[in-house]
Amino acid sequence: MEFFTHQESLTAMQWVLRAVTAYLFLMVAARSMGERSISQLRLTDLIIALLLGNIIAHPLSDEELGLEGSMITSASVIFLYVLTTKIALKWSFLRHYLEPAPLPLIRSGRLIREHLHKARLTIDYLFTELRAQGVDEIGKVELALWEPGGILSLFLKPEYQPVTPAALELSTEPFHLPMPVIKDGRIDRKQLHVFGHTDEWLLKKLAEATPLAPEEILLATLDDQERLQVYAK
Repeated sequence: MEFFTHQESLTAMQWVLRAVTAYLFLMVAARSMGERSISQLRLTDLIIALLLGNIIAHPLSDEELGLEGSMITSASVIFLYVLTTKIALKWSFLRHYLEPAPLPLIRSGRLIREHLHKARLTIDYLFTELRAQGVDEIGKVELALWEPGGILSLFLKPEYQPVTPAALELSTEPFHLPMPVIKDGRIDRKQLHVFGHTDEWLLKKLAEATPLAPEEILLATLDDQERLQVYAK
């Protein structure tokens, strides 16, 4: 464990061990903070990302710094993050400060300029976001909200919304999600068990659908209607 503490110099293997230890520690830290901190960088998430990056980075490049102190500091920061998240669930004031309400940027086809300035967005950037969602005119938008996570939520006016079977009062079939049961020539027995089938049942089903052996299949999917789709390598 010499690589873990302060050293005047480190060998190549000790540098590798220090990097592996920091990597595994951050993996556990990210998992403990939850998936939201990974997918969305809100105020507290951004603070955590900056702090952890700086705390862990220094001992990975400076042999005179021990890894133990950085990991203790990182654990303390993660504890504060989790504590703040839990307190925010109980205290509405803190929750509204950390996760403010979304700002309406467009309402009934009209641009709300003061909210655009409050969100620190330019009109050019707003149009970029509109084009990314397939909207070419502000007049087609009934409501556009700038979410705290930096995402633009759009709601078109009824006359510009896509026609759905429900609007036409058409009957539709239930949705069936296909799941992979063979991936890269290997049977996914765990997923197959979810459908309540065995390897023997799948091999029989494959023989009816294709002359390919499982080893020759790149991907095979199955839905709850027992419809099998096979894609060869």
